[in-house]
Amino acid sequence: MEQESIYKIGIIGGGPAGCFCAYQLQNQFDVTIFECNSPLKTLLLTGGGRCNLAHAEFDFKELTKNYPRGEKFLYSVLSKFSTADTIDFFEKIGVKTYIQNDMRIFPESNSAKEVREKFLDALKHTHFKKEKALCIEQNPLRVVTDNGSYKFDKIIIATGGHAGYNIVKYLGHNIIEPKPALTALRTHECLKNLAGVSIKNVKSCGFTDSLLFTHEGISGPLIYKISSIKARDKFPYKLTFDLSEEFNFQELLNQNPHKSVKNLISEFVPKSFAEYITPDKKCHMIDGKTRDEILNKIHNFTLTITSPVKGGEVVTCGGVDLKEINPKTMESKLIKGIYFCGEVMDIDGFCGGFNLQNCWSTAFCASQGIITELLEF
Repeated sequence: MEQESIYKIGIIGGGPAGCFCAYQLQNQFDVTIFECNSPLKTLLLTGGGRCNLAHAEFDFKELTKNYPRGEKFLYSVLSKFSTADTIDFFEKIGVKTYIQNDMRIFPESNSAKEVREKFLDALKHTHFKKEKALCIEQNPLRVVTDNGSYKFDKIIIATGGHAGYNIVKYLGHNIIEPKPALTALRTHECLKNLAGVSIKNVKSCGFTDSLLFTHEGISGPLIYKISSIKARDKFPYKLTFDLSEEFNFQELLNQNPHKSVKNLISEFVPKSFAEYITPDKKCHMIDGKTRDEILNKIHNFTLTITSPVKGGEVVTCGGVDLKEINPKTMESKLIKGIYFCGEVMDIDGFCGGFNLQNCWSTAFCASQGIITELLEF
């Protein structure tokens, strides 16, 4: 389809947000994406290679509650482009989806590779330049790369949560310091003997989910959530876990006097963990003090967190200060013609499709803001 105007739009970043912006704009404008790596490469890593496209929460008010940073900002954004809209888009480009029991939305093929291929096929009217954007010049707007300088009417910054901040700083925007979020955590306590042990339905910090022990500390869905809400807490800090439902320990000891304590406890927690917290004794040998110590380790298991695991974060918290962005259009409040979308902003969500939904929705709002500005007089 021929472009309906000669306006030129430059997009820095060929990840999910940048490419979705391009999709929305490519049939009306001359759109160029600057991406020095492979476009949509990050999609291949989501959902363990299956591509967790979104989360099946269709009430945008409830959906916003899954973003430790950006909840209020996203209120209007998610009302304009919802989970249902995300599903419709992928259906339109030939990606049928299904909803897991945990409400995560995946392609029926369970293939991130297929999603990427069909997405790129849908961007046939978008130009890609494999060049590294170095800065943006103003009056007129230009993207300066390691290979040239290009003039645009509007520029969208969609560089993700790990890069592009120097470009934004050069424009005068405030950057909230990026910190690891959705990450495994390192502990002061040595947990190597428990590495690989997983416990379901663990409670901590108001969440209930699975906990995984690693050679360096702790990980798993529960830890990703906790690391996200505590991303800006000062290290070290302590976390306490309730590892099991309540049970009458004394009654069980009385009923099983010749059973080993670790075997008794392994009915409620994994055997490896039971061995870690209990003495090698029979039930009849346990006194009241030892009983209470074991119960406390189960219901108040406390660890000292010393740092995130280096390089283990799924996303970062931090980015462009939301106070400097118009939530209706994603346009910079400081520089007309500059827009932001995706994780480059100080927005991050929990695991489960929330961060990709942020990309789809903010990209949609940015593209609509540009269309309104340039075409609707």
